[in-house]
Amino acid sequence: MGIVAPALPTFATSFDVGVTAASFVISAFALMRLAFAPVSGRLVSWFGERPTYLWGITIVGVSTAACAFADSYWQLLVFRALGGTGSTMFTVSGVALLIRLSPPHLRGRASGVWATSFLMGNISGPIIGGLLVGFSLRLPFVIYGIALFVAAFVGWAMLRKSTLAAPQPDRRVPGMSVREALTHRAYRAAIVSNFSNGWAVFGVRIALVPLFVVEVLRTDQAMAGFALSVFAVGNAAVLMISGRMADQRGRRPLVLVGLAVSAVGTSALGLTESVPLFLAASLVAGIGAGLLNPAQNAAVADVVGSGRGGPVLAAFQMAADFGAILGPLVAGVLADAVSFRAAFAVTGLTAVLALLVWARAPETRAAPVAEEKEEEPRRVAD
Repeated sequence: MGIVAPALPTFATSFDVGVTAASFVISAFALMRLAFAPVSGRLVSWFGERPTYLWGITIVGVSTAACAFADSYWQLLVFRALGGTGSTMFTVSGVALLIRLSPPHLRGRASGVWATSFLMGNISGPIIGGLLVGFSLRLPFVIYGIALFVAAFVGWAMLRKSTLAAPQPDRRVPGMSVREALTHRAYRAAIVSNFSNGWAVFGVRIALVPLFVVEVLRTDQAMAGFALSVFAVGNAAVLMISGRMADQRGRRPLVLVGLAVSAVGTSALGLTESVPLFLAASLVAGIGAGLLNPAQNAAVADVVGSGRGGPVLAAFQMAADFGAILGPLVAGVLADAVSFRAAFAVTGLTAVLALLVWARAPETRAAPVAEEKEEEPRRVAD
């Protein structure tokens, strides 16, 4: 999705609309993801992960390609918003399929691979999109649409004969409900930490970093892009390590460390007065997010188990989407009315609050078989 990021705002303003209207095109995608997430969860429960996944990718492909042929602002807005429905369909079903296929002792590492692939796309997408914009503002939408059709075909070809990805035999057995999941303290904690992650990583980082670099550090926009890349490097550097440690040591310790590091790095962004310190804080914040994500995702997978939990996963995703929408609004008001320092401090505070909730949550990782065999003689001896 990063491939259209450089083109989308400029393409919207080409229809003679202001910055607010252009920004709403971006927000419309996130709002539709948030609104359609419960429906996506039910679609996964009714039809299974595989068809929901393929239809979701196809819907985004069609809507994105249609954006390239939009003749007015309102057409662009509608096509982009429709893409949000397909986006939440294939992300919820993709995560549900990942959870069902991953053995419990590999869930952290599987989540790390998933997060790394998403991150690599987010890093490379804007670079490619920036090059394509030089030829045409419409070209990134065409290329992204084609890429999604290819992804849908690959998914269909690889999953159509898979017995592991096939629908579960007895679909009469109800899956876990959101109400049931909320009885687990670990799931409630994951909702809070994912909200904080969406607020900081997908919201405030994108909305405020470019402004802070220009208005406070007095440097150009190119440095903003470099700072975002530094964050991504810190994130990518620890994702796989974090996933492995979450499988070996447990989910909760990695989540607590990740939230603590995120709180420090994010709050420090507003305190920096030079570019090197700002880049260092960006790196720390990226490391914190990288430590957090695989562990919290694995914890949610432990709660859901290998059964159908589409609505539960949709609610978990909605927490991040809601944070990504609310975070920039609150932080933007604080930056205007008080200071950038206050905006980044409040963003860091959301991670602190999530840490306090996680401090009371139990560990979700089941004891490996080897550990259970070692414990048995001790219990007999005792």
